Amino acid sequence: MERTVISTAGAPQAIGPYSQAIRAGGFVFVSGQLAIDPATGKLVEDDVGGMTRRIFANLEAVLAAAGSTLARVVKVTVFLADMNDFQVMNSAYAEFFPDSPPARSTVQVARLPRDARIEVEVVALA
Repeated sequence: MERTVISTAGAPQAIGPYSQAIRAGGFVFVSGQLAIDPATGKLVEDDVGGMTRRIFANLEAVLAAAGSTLARVVKVTVFLADMNDFQVMNSAYAEFFPDSPPARSTVQVARLPRDARIEVEVVALA
């Protein structure tokens, strides 16, 4: 099976030894995205709703570079530093999947890179 590294300047560059995404076996596996503005490289100073929207803009850019879209997402994993942010995240999340949303898991974690409050990864059809 062929494996293709996906990279775009439209989303934050990896902050470690990983790729923004990998296309393999008919799928695109997008690494976890933080609410980082790719133009500045800084976390957005916003509520979790705004952070969620920034993350999905980043995810859209990576998926576009891979030849996919949010409409082709089959699985989402949301990592929250505080499950009390779930409702705000969920409201912003729903804006991106108004019909036939993908499968999703949401978990609270002890800590995220850069002390972010939310991180999201997706798997989409290529």
